[in-house]
Amino acid sequence: MPAAVESVFVSYAGPDRAWAEWAAWHLREVGHAVELDVWDWRIGDNFIERMNDAMRRATTVVALFSNNYFDPARWTREEWTSVVARRERIVPVTIEPLTASDIPDILTAVIRKDLHSLDEQAAITALLEAVNGPTGPRTAPSFPGTPAPVHAAPAGGAQGQRPRLPSGAGLPRVWNVRDRNPHFTGREALISRIREGLLGGRQAVVQALHGLGGIGKTQIALEYAHRFASQYDTVWWIDAAQADQILVRYTELAARLGIAKPEAGAEHNARTLLEHLHTQDRWLIILDNADDPHDFEGLIPTGPGHVLITSRNPGWNDRVHSLNLGVFARSDSLAYLSARMPGITPDQAGGLADDLGDLPLALAQAVGVITSGMTLDRYRHLLTEKTAKLMANGGPPGYPAPLAAAVDIATNRLAGDHPDADDLLRLGAFLGPEPIPTAWLEAVRDRLSTIAVDPDDIMWPQTALQPLARYGLARVDHETFQIHRLTQAILRDRSGQADTVRSEDDVATILTTVDPGDPDTPAAWPRWAAYTTHLAARKDTATSRPELRHALVRAARYLIKSGQERTARDLISALHESWTGVLGEDHPHTLDSAHYLGHVISYFGQYGEARRMHEDTLERRRRTLGEDHPHTLASAHDRAASLHALGQYAEARIMVEDTLERRRRLLGEDHPHTLAYT
Repeated sequence: MPAAVESVFVSYAGPDRAWAEWAAWHLREVGHAVELDVWDWRIGDNFIERMNDAMRRATTVVALFSNNYFDPARWTREEWTSVVARRERIVPVTIEPLTASDIPDILTAVIRKDLHSLDEQAAITALLEAVNGPTGPRTAPSFPGTPAPVHAAPAGGAQGQRPRLPSGAGLPRVWNVRDRNPHFTGREALISRIREGLLGGRQAVVQALHGLGGIGKTQIALEYAHRFASQYDTVWWIDAAQADQILVRYTELAARLGIAKPEAGAEHNARTLLEHLHTQDRWLIILDNADDPHDFEGLIPTGPGHVLITSRNPGWNDRVHSLNLGVFARSDSLAYLSARMPGITPDQAGGLADDLGDLPLALAQAVGVITSGMTLDRYRHLLTEKTAKLMANGGPPGYPAPLAAAVDIATNRLAGDHPDADDLLRLGAFLGPEPIPTAWLEAVRDRLSTIAVDPDDIMWPQTALQPLARYGLARVDHETFQIHRLTQAILRDRSGQADTVRSEDDVATILTTVDPGDPDTPAAWPRWAAYTTHLAARKDTATSRPELRHALVRAARYLIKSGQERTARDLISALHESWTGVLGEDHPHTLDSAHYLGHVISYFGQYGEARRMHEDTLERRRRTLGEDHPHTLASAHDRAASLHALGQYAEARIMVEDTLERRRRLLGEDHPHTLAYT
């Protein structure tokens, strides 16, 4: 026991979590009050507040020095700088070899303890001496070349078994996992959730990772296996795509463990393995790409070990604890691109990540192509014009196929098994990349030309959406479904001209049937937010569809009224340029776009340009619509507002008074438009 109990906070980088668990365990075992984020902080807690509170309570901060620890992008920088600034006690222990140049200058003078390259007992002694202070040896030192045996101990600060010294155990005795991805980036919170879930009970704990194709499920499982390898005796990776081969894969593991009987057959040996695992601990079985949960009835190991499943199928939710994976957080995308392409600027990285929808597979493909000799601008241009062809190239290591091939494989299976779901997927490809409300489909189910809906099928579109989720082609919830933007682009590229026209017709039917409400009313803005994303995705084809042009003008008004000026400027500028060239400068919809473009320009302080835009629009509306048309009067008021903004108050007043008089005469004293401009 230490002479004085310390309040210890363990500061570490995410990839070093196994070391943090080990250190925290042994410090608690000898009586110190230890706070470790993954043991003591709840999901949903404010990370910054919890960190600050922990730092204030701590009398000692144990910092696990590693190359990851000094990564400028990590919160560990905030932790150690806070300790230094407050002149509090920091206890550095190094868990991998570091040179003086690896450590910030301000910390180089602090005495450190090296834990790496020690056996477990020596590492425990070094850790406790670092925190408690030096003591003389009480027993003869262990032989340095032989790691001390690890004995089971009751749970202390964390649930489950006593953590092993990460460097002491090395790789498990039984191990068939392929090499680690050297470019794995981000996903720290997710890996922490996986670890916490697997440590959550004494019996076999099963975690399933599911999500869209290309989301990085396999890469996360691979990183987990390598990061926590030292905590297991057996780690066995099984490609579970072919469920009928699971018994064979189990037999192979049984043979490695020395419990198989070659003459007994695969089924007998698989059962022998499952019975054996039920009595053992410290094993991890990874079932990669396991599709249908029904195929694994009775084949999921039980006992005090861990099972990690990856799948596109959300059906595992009903059977085991599951995590639904999304695309990269934008910060992870930027970190990945910056690490792989050191010369890329933040703006360039952000633009590319946006184009690729933060999909890990697509990011890896892009890096592979760009770093092989293609300019970033050329790549982004091709991504817009030739998505399917571009996504068929640059398949990165660790992924079974490029994105285009993966989409083709999944959609071919879908078309063969569920043709109605395939039809719905291809229609959804022509909507926007944001969630699509299923209520929109229900409203037009009898008016679609690309999908034949049985009028007696009360479960449509749910029956067609479920296969999309199972094949990893869409995210589906109780109100919406969402197809990744690159999957949409690949499907559009694969569509013939006739199918494209029919899909565009159905999308126009959907978007003109939906009525989000009054764009001036805040209560309607959430509906407009969902609607506008899909409408804006069709802005290039709206020129030939008057009903969509009118909806886009209303969407522009919603964006302005809801304070989204930059988004409004981008949309209206594109509409005005397109409609001016195709419809002509005097077309009513062109003038509508000019009207709102003048509005949004003034929001950015370009009052002179706004005045010129309003004057031109006013002159054209007077000529084509007449002096007293409501749109003409709206432009007259806009011109008066721009004059006022430029300090020409007298001229502005004359125009406002004239406009007000015309409204009174045409609409009456109490009309809302008269009152709005009084």
